[in-house]
Amino acid sequence: MRAIRHWFDSSFESDSISPTSSQIDWLRIIPFIILHLGCIAVIWVGFSTFAVAVAIALYLLRMFAITAFYHRFFAHKSFKTSRAVQFIFAVVGASATQRGPLWWAAHHRKHHRFADKEDDPHSPQQGFLWSHTGWFLSKQNFKTDLSFVPELAVYPELRWLDRFDIVVPVILAVMLYLTGEMAASLNASLNTSGWQLVVWGYFISTVVLTHATLLINSLAHKVGSRRYPTADQSRNNFWLALITLGEGWHNNHHFHAASARQGFYWWEIDISYYLLLSMEKLGLIWDVRTISVDKRDRHDLRKDAT
Repeated sequence: MRAIRHWFDSSFESDSISPTSSQIDWLRIIPFIILHLGCIAVIWVGFSTFAVAVAIALYLLRMFAITAFYHRFFAHKSFKTSRAVQFIFAVVGASATQRGPLWWAAHHRKHHRFADKEDDPHSPQQGFLWSHTGWFLSKQNFKTDLSFVPELAVYPELRWLDRFDIVVPVILAVMLYLTGEMAASLNASLNTSGWQLVVWGYFISTVVLTHATLLINSLAHKVGSRRYPTADQSRNNFWLALITLGEGWHNNHHFHAASARQGFYWWEIDISYYLLLSMEKLGLIWDVRTISVDKRDRHDLRKDAT
């Protein structure tokens, strides 16, 4: 029952969870398993253009919330914004079912502090599967270490999202069901239903989003080019940059993590950065940090990239 309680309240007896055990807590991660099994339901709910469009839209929106806010804002403070905008995108990010913003940022900051070393939460040195999924399914990485995010922990709304991290995904699934049922009753030609939108808009969209994000921890430390001689094995990967809206320029990022722009050159597509520039023009964010041209070019090792 204690493991089940963690499904709804991640802070419940979290201090009792071993901070060193790499053992996977199978009972606690049942919701993660259900998330994947839910995709199989597409056999019964079928396909519609409307449902696929919703799935793609939610993938893009939530990926932007993860890369631009969970990552570049919460983890690296690459720009500033209002408390309202901070909360809105914290909620959108939470709907991606990648835990709360404090947990996400704390583990990512720890990753940068110990990148590819023993204390790195998802070091690829421990194997591809560990760096991809094993690390966050293990007992040792369940708890949020607030010492890594002290300036974020002062916001009670962020701490609430972090503690009850299952609430927003459940709300999203319910909203999708209601939207699907309403769409079916108002316009039968859409050929959709409540459960069809839940399967496509939540289960399938979320699983693809989750593994695309996790590939930055695993594949982006194994496959790609290295422009900068960072102490870790981070690599730039064009295809990962496309599917993650810019996160694939991972060697760039590890070279200058504070930059809101991860595609340092014009040909390095970084959709999240383009959207952040639009938000800056609208006054929604400000003090956007990037890398200087001098620093970017002075350490350019493209001719020696491996």
